[in-house]
Amino acid sequence: MILFHIFLIIFTFFFMEFMAWFTHKYIMHGIGWYFHRDHHQPHKGFFEKNDVFFLIFAIPSWLFIQFGMMAGNDWRLFVGIGIALYGLCYFLVHDVFIHRRFNWFDRSDNIYLRAIRKAHKVHHKHLGKEEGECFGMLLVPFKYFREASRSMRSKAAS
Repeated sequence: MILFHIFLIIFTFFFMEFMAWFTHKYIMHGIGWYFHRDHHQPHKGFFEKNDVFFLIFAIPSWLFIQFGMMAGNDWRLFVGIGIALYGLCYFLVHDVFIHRRFNWFDRSDNIYLRAIRKAHKVHHKHLGKEEGECFGMLLVPFKYFREASRSMRSKAAS
């Protein structure tokens, strides 16, 4: 049973990457643009209207965990944990590493992290809701890995 629970957590975590991509592309850059716009345009202050999307993912996680625990730690608990772990990862990668809302880790020579940052910068070069590319967070096109690798090689050669 423990392997099934671990599978549920891992499956849910990776499924959340698809949900984040889908929500970002079709909700945030669609009907939810009112809340997401300030994330793409300069604004004052620490908080953004875009932060409301945290609730879209946090509430289901909380409910899955709560109802799963109330039912004797059934499958819902582990789905909720998977959503919560993805949310933590999203916070650390997107808000801390990419957007530097906190100065916890500013630089990295890791090719994967550099590729993620580059893909996100490409996404943010578009200020309107219709334009855009790279809507995911953890899975980015391979071309950004190649760019990160080239950048690191040229940096090492100089």
